[in-house]
Amino acid sequence: MKKAVKLLSLVLAVLMCMVAFTACGGEKKEQKSLVVGYTIYSPMNYLDAENKLIGFDTELAEKVFSNLGYKVIFKEIQWDNKYTDLNAGTIDCIWNGFTCNTADDDGVMRAEKVDFSYNYMENRQVIVVKNGSGVAAAADLKGKIGTAESGSAGETYAKSFEGMVFKGVIKQTDGLMEVNAGTADFAVVDAQLAKSYCGKGDYANLTIVDALSSDVEYYAIGFKKGSDLTKKVNEQLDKLGADGTIKALAVKYGVETTAITDYADQKAPQDEK
Repeated sequence: MKKAVKLLSLVLAVLMCMVAFTACGGEKKEQKSLVVGYTIYSPMNYLDAENKLIGFDTELAEKVFSNLGYKVIFKEIQWDNKYTDLNAGTIDCIWNGFTCNTADDDGVMRAEKVDFSYNYMENRQVIVVKNGSGVAAAADLKGKIGTAESGSAGETYAKSFEGMVFKGVIKQTDGLMEVNAGTADFAVVDAQLAKSYCGKGDYANLTIVDALSSDVEYYAIGFKKGSDLTKKVNEQLDKLGADGTIKALAVKYGVETTAITDYADQKAPQDEK
């Protein structure tokens, strides 16, 4: 009987130690997660042959937030709903070739609606047409049907051409499809995307009208006003620019001539005076 009591006491002691070990941190803590809003947009965020999300923005976001202790969850959004999604908390940031130094179609500067990170890439809005369209100057767009992603800098730029007829689409690539199909005469898209698609594969018949490109724009990551993530991400951009990580990613995705790698003298767009 005494042996049975001793054995039971030993078992209880072991169980108590296991409980104490778990309570003191033996159990692995669950990693924090963070939701990044994006749209399909090569070479920034797109699917590879195995249906895996890749791209310059995708990999840079994963690197930045991994360094900050977050697991990244990517959520595809409709660009026209980006501010609603951000302010409602369904996404934590917009990281998808988000032009920061422009106004929306309502005339309000984007930096008044969100807090932006440092600029990390240059871009322009470009006009895409079919080969042989005859479009060479702004006057040639009068009366033509132009398309762009609704809520984008492309929409604002498209509507700046007098006499054009605007047709909104959900995604930038939809605009290219409209031109390909002949249901639009031209599309306004980001230069980064246009260079990735035009003259290749299904879009071999499309070309960029360089003379009608916009002034330089800049991409930045958008956060909800007052977010503490903005400063943390800027610190990571500075670090990853200095150690060569951003340059390596830029070379990998063919954007080395437009990616920004030096953040020493930068201010976020909302802080520019």
